[in-house]
Amino acid sequence: MSYLELLKLAAPETILVVTALVVLAADLLTLRDLELRMRFLIGAMISCVGCAAAIAWMLALPQHADFAEGMLVINPLTQLIKVALLVLTIFTLLISIETDFTPHAGEYLALILLAAIGMLFLVSSEDILMLFISLELTSLSLYILTAFNKRNAQSAEAALKYFLFGGMSAAFTLFGLSLLYGLSGSTNLTQIAAAVQGPKLDPMLLLAIVLTVIGFGFKVAAAPFHLWAPDAYQGAPAPSAAFIASGSKVASFFIFAKVVMLGFKGAEGSGAWHACVPGWVPVVALVAAASMVLGNLAAIVQTSVRRLLAYSAIAHAGYMLLAVMSHNGQGLSSLVYYSVTYGLTTLGAFGVVSIVQQRTGGDRLSDFAGLSRQAPVLSFCMMIFMLSLAGIPPLAGFFGKFYVFASAISSGGLGLLWLVILALAMSAVSLYYYLQVLKQIYVAQPPANLPVVEAPLLSQVMLALLALGVVVLGCAPALLLGKLDTAIRLAGL
Repeated sequence: MSYLELLKLAAPETILVVTALVVLAADLLTLRDLELRMRFLIGAMISCVGCAAAIAWMLALPQHADFAEGMLVINPLTQLIKVALLVLTIFTLLISIETDFTPHAGEYLALILLAAIGMLFLVSSEDILMLFISLELTSLSLYILTAFNKRNAQSAEAALKYFLFGGMSAAFTLFGLSLLYGLSGSTNLTQIAAAVQGPKLDPMLLLAIVLTVIGFGFKVAAAPFHLWAPDAYQGAPAPSAAFIASGSKVASFFIFAKVVMLGFKGAEGSGAWHACVPGWVPVVALVAAASMVLGNLAAIVQTSVRRLLAYSAIAHAGYMLLAVMSHNGQGLSSLVYYSVTYGLTTLGAFGVVSIVQQRTGGDRLSDFAGLSRQAPVLSFCMMIFMLSLAGIPPLAGFFGKFYVFASAISSGGLGLLWLVILALAMSAVSLYYYLQVLKQIYVAQPPANLPVVEAPLLSQVMLALLALGVVVLGCAPALLLGKLDTAIRLAGL
């Protein structure tokens, strides 16, 4: 394959690299004398154009290729995931426009694009070496984005914790992947699975499974590897936290599912109650159960909406792990649907929190008191986001949970019923703390000295689009699921 053909395969990532350089050059050379909001607006518009161009390239020129034995895999499924990631990136850029936490607008927007590039390469690879490099590109960008608010000590503390835990997770991941290479002599996931399959699991393979699950557990903020998440969600700038909770989740869960489905094929085992068989499924089952219980119970006592969303994310990671355990096409389809709709919902929730925090100076539940009287559009959007996260029909969150639970039962039979029952019980618990947010917005009386929250028109339009997407994907899930099922079938998963 020539370099020109390789460049064509990596055209979306190349477009984003060029866009990041253009944003940096424009902000440095021509925008320095403008006010901060205008710099963010122009830089975000340039970045959004670059993301839209990358999406247009993939939609206009769908491709199917495998470069260097899985180093870069292009098929309808990876392109669909890339489009979803770029859409989430666009909304993250739009959230950034109304912020004023840093004068370095160009650098901040460029880092968002670099993180997106890492995610695009991540979902396009089936080679463990490329996976690790892409993970680190994404992670390093997110560490810096978390620390970007120099006026807030919480931002620096959150970034340090995120960096330390991320470095530890990278070590676990690298050790696990190196064991896979040692056992198989290959870095390709499919070839690894063919080499390690056998009637009995190798103890080194079991160790590789545990280490890999631990490493990816940090990335997806699953318990007990979640300790960085509450501080990162609370201390990071709102757009950074939104991107960590949305785009990073979609990419990390998709590649985690691909690693266990392709690389650990034949070593599934069983997580059935009282009939456990060694493999990666029982390990993931324990992590899923811990995430659902800890995330939901800890969220109940939170007074910060950001920390509430962080513990909610830990609980949702547990739900998504149920889809990973299905290890079939239906499970992967439900996982992608759930993660994408969750990404849209949590982006919208952080968009509302960002506006309220900028106007009131805090993100406590009491800061949302009486919001419906001041910003009805903002409040209605927040109601849709909270109810979708709680799994209330006909919103996307309800169908996402239903499809995930159905895929877990269909693949694992009654053996995984205990985990589905636990998930249902914890979903009922989650309704309490989501309603606490809505109670403050619609029922509580605002204090007399609370600043008036006025939502900018651009933010209202963006949040309304996100809320509309959550409603439409809930009422007509086939819009996404139909494309997903076709793409998964063409990818042979």
